[in-house]
Amino acid sequence: MKTLVPNRPRDKDRGALKVRSRRLPWGERTYVMGIVNATPDSFSGDGRPTTQSAIDHAADQIRFADLLDIGAESTRPGHTPIEEATELERLIPVIAGTRERLGNDAIISADTFKPGVFRAAHAAGADMLNSVWGLSDELLAAAVECNVPVVVMHNKPVPVYERDVVDEILAFLEDAAKRAVAAGIHPEHVILDPGIGFGKLPGHNIHVLQSLPRLVGLGFPTLLGTSRKSTIGKLTGREIHERTYGTAATVALGIAAGIDIVRVHDVAEIRDVVSVSDAIERDWRPDSWT
Repeated sequence: MKTLVPNRPRDKDRGALKVRSRRLPWGERTYVMGIVNATPDSFSGDGRPTTQSAIDHAADQIRFADLLDIGAESTRPGHTPIEEATELERLIPVIAGTRERLGNDAIISADTFKPGVFRAAHAAGADMLNSVWGLSDELLAAAVECNVPVVVMHNKPVPVYERDVVDEILAFLEDAAKRAVAAGIHPEHVILDPGIGFGKLPGHNIHVLQSLPRLVGLGFPTLLGTSRKSTIGKLTGREIHERTYGTAATVALGIAAGIDIVRVHDVAEIRDVVSVSDAIERDWRPDSWT
């Protein structure tokens, strides 16, 4: 049996993500969040511009993913923001159709930072909120009203930092987490994301990845979203659709640091990376293990 390093947050009883009939205990293994972009202009080139194609992609992703993240507004560099009405028109039919197709066991996250959009997404079948712009008071109120887990991501309009980038990110996330808990969201349902590639230069991203144990050390569940990001492209010289291996390296190292959820495009390939990494880091074994 692997001897675990004592006093690491991932080795304690840290509760679980509890959604519908599902319970995903934190620390037992790493969970894979599959990305479903119901948008024609995703940076990764995997956008599904029609409702049916997005639902089909969600059904394909869930074969290897533990939960799904469905969004309808591109957040790629230089993107054009869309009106709330447009986001609703794209997102709600996909969430409703995915829920109908996959049933009540699937965990669906709505990727939005608009309170009105999230309320509609929750009514259509979304179980949790994933916000790329932190947690405004209005968005927090919507999450509390809907009684859902939240993923809070760090972001900035411009990548300018007055102090160490990691210090600033951790202060931002810890403050958001404390506000969420004070508002009534249980700590095990407040998930922190450092926001790789959002408001950060490539050097910032690498520094954040080198400092993931500090993020884990805040004591809340954590999410890492490095999939196909431009920093991986700069390091490898690979085009967006060729960055699976580079993504895999960040996933494995993230798991070694104690990350709880990895948000990825290539779920089948990354599932293998997670399984092997979890066996080494968390002493996890598949049900078929003999």
